[in-house]
Amino acid sequence: MAAAARAASAARSPLLVHHHRRRLPQVPSGGGGSLRVGGAGRGRDEGRRRARAGVRVFARYSPAQDFSTRFQDRVGELPKLVEDLLQTSISTGPRGAFRMAQGIQAVLGVGGEWLNDLSKTANTSAGIPAQMQLGLLSPLYLRRLFERMGATYIKLGQFVASAPTLFPAEYVEEFQNCFDRAPAVPYDVIQSILREELQRPLDSIYEYIDPVPIASASIAQVHGARLKSSQKDVVIKVLKPGIEDTLVADLNFIYVVARVLEFLNPELQRTSLVGIVKDIKESMLEEVDFRKEAANIQAFQGYIDAMGFDRQAKAPFVYQHCSTKRVLTMERLYGVPLTDLDSIRSLVPDPELTLVTALNVWFGSLISCESFHADVHAGNLWLLRDGRIGFIDFGIVGRISPRTWAAMEVFLASFATEDYDAMASALSEMGATGNDINIDEFAKDLRKIFSSIQDLDTEIIVATARGPDATAVSANVVLDERQMNALFLDLK
Repeated sequence: MAAAARAASAARSPLLVHHHRRRLPQVPSGGGGSLRVGGAGRGRDEGRRRARAGVRVFARYSPAQDFSTRFQDRVGELPKLVEDLLQTSISTGPRGAFRMAQGIQAVLGVGGEWLNDLSKTANTSAGIPAQMQLGLLSPLYLRRLFERMGATYIKLGQFVASAPTLFPAEYVEEFQNCFDRAPAVPYDVIQSILREELQRPLDSIYEYIDPVPIASASIAQVHGARLKSSQKDVVIKVLKPGIEDTLVADLNFIYVVARVLEFLNPELQRTSLVGIVKDIKESMLEEVDFRKEAANIQAFQGYIDAMGFDRQAKAPFVYQHCSTKRVLTMERLYGVPLTDLDSIRSLVPDPELTLVTALNVWFGSLISCESFHADVHAGNLWLLRDGRIGFIDFGIVGRISPRTWAAMEVFLASFATEDYDAMASALSEMGATGNDINIDEFAKDLRKIFSSIQDLDTEIIVATARGPDATAVSANVVLDERQMNALFLDLK
């Protein structure tokens, strides 16, 4: 049933709760009350325990194997694990030891800052501030530690800042500083990289280069400049020194941890933990090759032109003659990021329409462009002075193959018609299952799971409360606990 579990998860939104529509009797005109509307199992034992959907559901799981038994079951895969870890260690080389030393140095440095700040507040009447009580795990010092650890951890900090539903608000707010505020590389180092990459005197290409960076991110640093030949304003994106080695060492370490965890706990294979780490590693290493980013920008602009979106959106023009693997020279776009709401209101009368336009252009690229922008946060979307949306930073892109799109269309059609054979084949084509799956058995599992969801006994409880000025109405869906437990065990 494991494959069916993934399928049900992918399609859960439309069928999470199936209830029967019934005419609701009118609530008496008194001050308030509640009303129960039974579902399919209304006539059954009213003493049956029920659990409110979305509040609390208890399921019984079989006891897990102890560690020794699980390890014995995995001994046959141990040689493959050892070989994989050795190959990863060899590819990392001395960079691993160097990164470990850097990590220790970063922890000691930020730990010293915390102790110094703690000593300043220890003698005050106010006591230790709340933000310091967690030590290096407090938002401020954890963000500083991530910045000292470099590109990989700054990227992780950006993820924290972009996921307010997963992390506490104080961490999300503090890690906003990880966007374009990484420590800057000295300008003389940037100049050396430019000379090495372009193999020409810089004054033969650029009229001038601003030594003060426009932005300093985890992987690259951006400087304003002007081309000597055309007098066009441009930005130069320069890869920071040593970034590729740092990424390889950090991501290999994360891969080793994921690989060992999956070996010790086979249940984690369902989460595709190792596969996710591999995808992250591949995308982040692509991000340090600016030739690929240049190709991504040109493909996206080609999509904009082909679809007639040139009056609504724009990507920067790439100057190939002064761009390499580590240097990217692009047209400078003038505008404000979509995070600056006050400035947006001063440029356009309807900020919401601006956001809708940006989303429409992006969603269209999912289907009509060979790649789509996969790092779409408000900092990478700009409202330009001419009212168009500017898309920047194409280091991370995604691709959906025509085969996957075709399978997705079949899946949606089969979902509507309850054709579980077609649904099973489509999910397999999309890569939602293993390669050796039995399609017929998978289809039977899907049929059983969706039938179980549709057969759930439901009860709708409507409650009203009248006040002096208004009436409040609330509704809850109640599901049979034993049926829910059986369904979760089937999914397992």
